Amino acid sequence: MAEDAHGMKGSRSRNEDGQLRRKRGDTHVETIEKKYGVDFEVRGDMHLDTLLNKTDKDSLHDLINDD
Repeated sequence: MAEDAHGMKGSRSRNEDGQLRRKRGDTHVETIEKKYGVDFEVRGDMHLDTLLNKTDKDSLHDLINDD
């Protein structure tokens, strides 16, 4: 099994080319905050898609690895 991408813990399924699958957009932010140990300072019931749009990020990876 391939290793997870830098900054992404836990086993996540991958596409046939080995790239991590995108996280479902209807996932609650609270779930992501708990899993990855981050705090986005938004309501926990906000959906990932909404947060990505609000922060102008393209993916969960970009959101978590905000440099």
